[in-house]
Amino acid sequence: MGQTLSPTMRKAWLLFSQTVTIAVALLFVVSTLKPEWLGRGHDVVQASVPVAASAPVVALPAPVRSVSIVGASTAALSYSEAAKRASPAVVSITASRARRRPDGFFFANPARSAERQVGIGSGVIVSPAGYLLTNNHVIEGADDIEVMLGDGRGASAQVVGTDPDSDLAVLKIDLEKLPVIGFGDVDHLQVGDVVLAIGNPFGVGQTVTSGIVSALGRNGLGRNTFENFIQTDAAINPGNSGGALVDVAGNLIGVNTAIYSQTGGNLGIGFAIPANAARQVLEGIVSEGRVTRGWIGVEPRDLTPDIAKTLGLPVKQGVLITGVVASGPASAGGVQPGDVVLMIAGASVASTPQLLNSVAALKPNQTTTIRVQRGAKSLDIPLTIGKRPPSPPLGIER
Repeated sequence: MGQTLSPTMRKAWLLFSQTVTIAVALLFVVSTLKPEWLGRGHDVVQASVPVAASAPVVALPAPVRSVSIVGASTAALSYSEAAKRASPAVVSITASRARRRPDGFFFANPARSAERQVGIGSGVIVSPAGYLLTNNHVIEGADDIEVMLGDGRGASAQVVGTDPDSDLAVLKIDLEKLPVIGFGDVDHLQVGDVVLAIGNPFGVGQTVTSGIVSALGRNGLGRNTFENFIQTDAAINPGNSGGALVDVAGNLIGVNTAIYSQTGGNLGIGFAIPANAARQVLEGIVSEGRVTRGWIGVEPRDLTPDIAKTLGLPVKQGVLITGVVASGPASAGGVQPGDVVLMIAGASVASTPQLLNSVAALKPNQTTTIRVQRGAKSLDIPLTIGKRPPSPPLGIER
């Protein structure tokens, strides 16, 4: 027979059972609603969110100039907003000219398509007043230029001015409510920044391609007098010339101008004229009808380590001055053959193209300082910048 609990034992057992029941209930409520009280909150979050421990949490402001996301999936990235912002301002350009006969004469009826040469390129609307930037080679020699916008509107374009030295041209169209692209910050552009190329390749219609900035300050291509190209692997093909290279915020950072190719197709090496240089050309042509550039009148060549050693110079890079125009600004300031230019207006100069571009960017009659190495001495020479002649003598700042 079982033993009967005394009233005292029965009361103690009942109290114990109620206490355990209440404790279990409290534990359940706390573990459900406030797990951090039990020191297990971090474990619960990690178990419920399938994210690698090394993946950072990145808040992307809009708009942005450039973003680096380490460990994030590229599938989550989109440049659609940049494309939507920039694309309406990129236009298709059809430039035609009368076809020349083999004997040097032009055909009498230029309206017949068989008797006309037609070229297709791109352009960028940069002003509400209707000013466009494109490449000079897109419209060179054309007697009829038609512009087609992405919204379906079209207009004949007037050539405001051209600058073959930079391969840029400024056109104007008369339409209302034009989409306009903004200029980007080229000075802070870096190799590896994401860029989009927008244009009309092969005449198939507006196309957007993406890539990165592959290099900056490319020169020596032999295309223009002034070469300071942005190199990109974003696909640029025939018909893209004059189109826009934009950053991830949709701002203009370059005007697409050339590709390196043996077949005419894209090989991942394209070049764009920096937007700050294009803006200088635009402002000069619109305000003065031509681009006014600085000039100092020197004959330069790159300083090589061998030349520096032969001349006994303490520097190994810069631009060697081999000749000076007698009546030029450099001569008036005291620059001599044999000097090595190290800096102009506070900016370092390491090559002939850098010297050319730095001087050209200065305003005529502006006073600046040029630092040269003359033998064992470093000298700061004040110069008054002159105006670059239309056709400088061969070898003189070309």
